[in-house]
Amino acid sequence: MMAVTWDVLRYDTVDSTNNVCKALAAQGLDSTAVIARAQTAGKGRLGRSFQSPEGGLYLSALWQDCPARQLLTVTPLAAVAVCRAVESLCDTDCGIKWCNDVVLHGKKLCGILTESSLLPDGSAAWLVVGIGVNVGQASFPPDIADMATSLALQELDVSPDALADAILAQLTAMRTVLTDPVEWLAEYRRRCVNLGRPVRVLRGNTVRQATALATDEQFGLTVQYENGETETVRSGEVSVRGLYGYIE
Repeated sequence: MMAVTWDVLRYDTVDSTNNVCKALAAQGLDSTAVIARAQTAGKGRLGRSFQSPEGGLYLSALWQDCPARQLLTVTPLAAVAVCRAVESLCDTDCGIKWCNDVVLHGKKLCGILTESSLLPDGSAAWLVVGIGVNVGQASFPPDIADMATSLALQELDVSPDALADAILAQLTAMRTVLTDPVEWLAEYRRRCVNLGRPVRVLRGNTVRQATALATDEQFGLTVQYENGETETVRSGEVSVRGLYGYIE
């Protein structure tokens, strides 16, 4: 089991903690975490912007060299790491909306974006896992107020610094099991709030209703459409939404 020690850099405001980590990766730094109180250009999946006001925790973790077989597992397992970290500090239970949003009481608490530099063999020269947790926000803009929450809105008093330390501890544990993440995969499946529920599968301009059945070992989501057809969809190819709300 490898020993991991993080070098931690803390900022008040950056454009994006992922951007800072990518610049550090180009310098050859390894096992480095960047933490900020706010971001001016936070990024989400599929090129979307990510709301990053003060009150949140914005943390990116960089490491060098990630084998190809581990790349698909890092992001969803990071969601498990965040769930564990939050629950270590709060009397609450977190879930995961496929594939890597951490949810609390049916609303999004945390988003995760992983970026990497791929080599010809499919492995990553470096990997950056960006994590944004809504900690102290008292409200959200109207367009996301129905789907977002924070620890403060759930009356959970948590220090961003304490949460950052807990997340890094869990990311350390995650890195030690990436070669054989059987227990973490099982935990991911237990936490996945979509399984057994109706979902909408969005691919381009096409929307199909389905039921989420299971996740495979590469964290693909197997769905069954209304006509009985089944398909395993992958993050990056499609988006999955609840039929009536964020997760339901």
